[in-house]
Amino acid sequence: MSDAIEASTSSSSSPRESVFIHPRREPFEHGLLPIPKLIFTDPNATLAPLRDKLVVAAADHPARRVDSKALSDALQISLDHARLVVDTLTSVLHDDADPLVRAKSSEIDAVGADVYDLILFLYIQSYKRLLPRTHKDSAAVADVWPSTSAFDGYLSALSPLQLVRSNSRRFMPSQADEEAHQLSYLQKHLANILSLLAEPVEGEGEESLVLTMERFEHLGFLIQFGEKGSEGVTLSQAAPFFANSDPDMPAVPVPAAQVHDWVLQNIASALEHISERVSAKENGPPNATDQDVAMADACVSSMKSPKSARGPSFIEGISKSSYVKQAPDLKGSSLKAVRVEHCERVHVIAAAKRICIANCRECVFFLGVNQQPLIVGDNHKLQVAPYNTFYSQLEEHMNQVGIEPTVNKWDELLALGVVDPHDSLSHPAGVSDIQAESATRLDPDQFTNFLIPNWFGGESAGTTKDNPFPLPDAYMASQQRNHKNLGEIKQILRETPLEENRKRELSCALHVFFKDWLYASGNIRQLYCLQGD
Repeated sequence: MSDAIEASTSSSSSPRESVFIHPRREPFEHGLLPIPKLIFTDPNATLAPLRDKLVVAAADHPARRVDSKALSDALQISLDHARLVVDTLTSVLHDDADPLVRAKSSEIDAVGADVYDLILFLYIQSYKRLLPRTHKDSAAVADVWPSTSAFDGYLSALSPLQLVRSNSRRFMPSQADEEAHQLSYLQKHLANILSLLAEPVEGEGEESLVLTMERFEHLGFLIQFGEKGSEGVTLSQAAPFFANSDPDMPAVPVPAAQVHDWVLQNIASALEHISERVSAKENGPPNATDQDVAMADACVSSMKSPKSARGPSFIEGISKSSYVKQAPDLKGSSLKAVRVEHCERVHVIAAAKRICIANCRECVFFLGVNQQPLIVGDNHKLQVAPYNTFYSQLEEHMNQVGIEPTVNKWDELLALGVVDPHDSLSHPAGVSDIQAESATRLDPDQFTNFLIPNWFGGESAGTTKDNPFPLPDAYMASQQRNHKNLGEIKQILRETPLEENRKRELSCALHVFFKDWLYASGNIRQLYCLQGD
């Protein structure tokens, strides 16, 4: 493509290859919040005066940034929602060197958010997700959960498990579809976005908008260069108007119109490239390692996954199987936040800065999280519990991404609306005001530790010997009580003299009681699921 940026490989004699522009998936897929006051019908008209107000508020901050209180006052939203905005922004920021990314949970407000990152974050709250693909069989398209339905007025009765079995996931948007949709959104809104970042030349009025290199780099929140966000090409390096700037001298500001034309050209090239790639995929033989594999086929290849460069890591379409990703598979991926959606009867164990749970049923979440768990959409019978496992490199990995084991907000749930205003679906009046069903705490007597299976033979070197997240008193007491009871039973069995036939009878009785417990607790389902259909 003539408009694509050309980047040379590491060898000076190697051929030059095209490097396309990509949307950053993180803000579009993890940064959208279903808070009505954040969704503006005319983002540019609303955000321009808000930007000016935040710039004034930032002048009172020691680092000239914006804290939750200033944001709450400016947007007229609750302090809890303002803190959620700042926390979410922190999770999807593009610059790992930003002080907000490195800040501990207790330091977030003291550090504050950059005004222009906040403005871009608020702007994309107007984004609407892509609808399922059209298909000649309208009934098949409607067979997607959740969707509008006469069953209960606004959500389909089809559960996530039924969605897997129906294979209707084939009509859900692929990652290529989503990327093209996000690029098209940026293409449409680019002029407005640039006007919010630009500033007029002194004495020449609003018609002479320019961007400094610093303001231009804020676009990195929304777009990036390189396949799937691979490292190496920053926006200023890719742009012809900043590429050769002297690092010791301030770069000359560039007309916003010039930036606008250059970005549009690159978006057009990227969209054409995606179209060609999709066309080749549809007309060529199926690829077993494709990330867009349909749900019904995912179980076959669930133990294999293509290594991806920096960007979100997806696990989807898994039913009645175990999915393993090791550290080398995730190297370079952006794992600051976890989003769990469309799951049914699943146990999720997650250590993360942030987790969002959407449209799940009868799931249990064992969490070690530094931010309040966010619950949105149509959820039923969810339970939460403290984190319950470890592996030898856990603390090392937590340190790499800045997760604090001393801060666990596993039960400080924040439930927002049932209806996601970003889903492009129409909903009956009044539904948007309904709050999502929250989760209940797991009974401490039902809490057990999870032992990670050693599937790959041999233990990797690491220093973690126990769960790094301290257990709440009630769960610790229950665990100690269970351990004590088990120890007493073992001792009684050891000290009780039994003949061989009585030992066999005791063994059979224990087996029967264990089987009864499996059925009564529902854990028998896990054994059946591992066996497959």
